[in-house]
Amino acid sequence: MRKLPELNAAGNKIPNRQAICETLMEAAGRDRNVVALCSDSRGSASMTPFFEAFPEQSIEVGIAEQNLVGISAGLAKCGKKPYAFSPACFLSTRSYEQAKIDCAYSDTNVKLIGISGGVSYGALGMSHHSAQDIAAMSAIPNMRVYLPSDRHQTRKLIEALLEDEKCAYVRVGRNPVEDIYSEDDCPFEMDRATILADSEEYDAAIIACGEMVRPAVEAAKLLKNDGIRAAVVDMYCVKPIDREAVLTAARRAKLIVTAEEHAPFGGLGSMVSQIAAAECPRRVINLALPDAPVVTGNSREVFETYGLNAAGIAAAVRGAEEFL
Repeated sequence: MRKLPELNAAGNKIPNRQAICETLMEAAGRDRNVVALCSDSRGSASMTPFFEAFPEQSIEVGIAEQNLVGISAGLAKCGKKPYAFSPACFLSTRSYEQAKIDCAYSDTNVKLIGISGGVSYGALGMSHHSAQDIAAMSAIPNMRVYLPSDRHQTRKLIEALLEDEKCAYVRVGRNPVEDIYSEDDCPFEMDRATILADSEEYDAAIIACGEMVRPAVEAAKLLKNDGIRAAVVDMYCVKPIDREAVLTAARRAKLIVTAEEHAPFGGLGSMVSQIAAAECPRRVINLALPDAPVVTGNSREVFETYGLNAAGIAAAVRGAEEFL
């Protein structure tokens, strides 16, 4: 368990996708087997510097997501370490069969990087939103699913993925995410959540992933002013989910609130509810996007509309007062 971090209000100007590029460039300089592939998306993926620095380790597939994943799988079978970049909305749908068969079923070392995940594309609407990818990719046997919460954790995750030979799906947003951790203090253990709390016992546990972790920490700070002790579980590892972290939260808290940039079905909330119901029953409130096309707006506006911000998360905890 870690103390709730003191959040820097200055703001981070580096999106998680840029942290991925920087980490892969460092690795590619040491290992020629590290290869990046894009589907006409190197700019959106912040991978232009990689393509310029390592042209012989870069492949532009074009707008052909199925080919992107299939080619990556073939390269992996030849001993390469491919990182396939494409908007999450397309990577998790158009190439779903290739992810299932060529990557997971065939046990190939392909890392699928879903960029501009969730509602990052804002006003482009439902066609460009990926609100089903956690459920879809988690349903594939042998496929791991990760949603890092800030640039520092993103770097740690990519460094860890470079050391293994199993396939994975990593979803990151388009915009910079406010820092939660720092370069010198970023706790990370592969497939283990980070529990952030100011005490061993708490009234509520907020379990969040990806861009929802920062507002979850902010919500815990707001609740503290109301005398409500809230812990935050940074569940970047959605699959394999850290079961013990969920049970720890369930045992120590009277209420669990999950927060995710995803549809209400089959995502983090569903997984947490399943674990808690089976082994340590607790009231679980799932904060998610609606089962409908979301309103038009940027990420901040969408989050505010559906209570996926600090105020909304804190209000959900306060609204369950009878369980505290």
